[in-house]
Amino acid sequence: MPHHQTVKGISVDAETRCAHYHSSIDRIAIKFFCCQEYFPCFECHEAAGCGKPQVWPKEQFHEKAVLCGTCGHELSVDGYLACASTCPVCSSPFNPGCTLHKHLYFE
Repeated sequence: MPHHQTVKGISVDAETRCAHYHSSIDRIAIKFFCCQEYFPCFECHEAAGCGKPQVWPKEQFHEKAVLCGTCGHELSVDGYLACASTCPVCSSPFNPGCTLHKHLYFE
């Protein structure tokens, strides 16, 4: 595994893909604010998480909360929202469709 973070969820592979999102560009995991644990998606958190989902508050967007499943780089929320769906370290593409769900993770 290229990263050293534990990523919880359903059928999580080495690049953080899961049973719900598993295309070649689904390669991030989100640290949930409520439990401070990484999951590939909100559905995995719903199935195997703390049961008390909370979004990241804006005043903490400087905190590391997104993991690149390819190289293991951790991005802050601000960094992730500004990265144009590409890892700033290894240039791996992230799924741009994830922005449709950002309200489930970030205030």
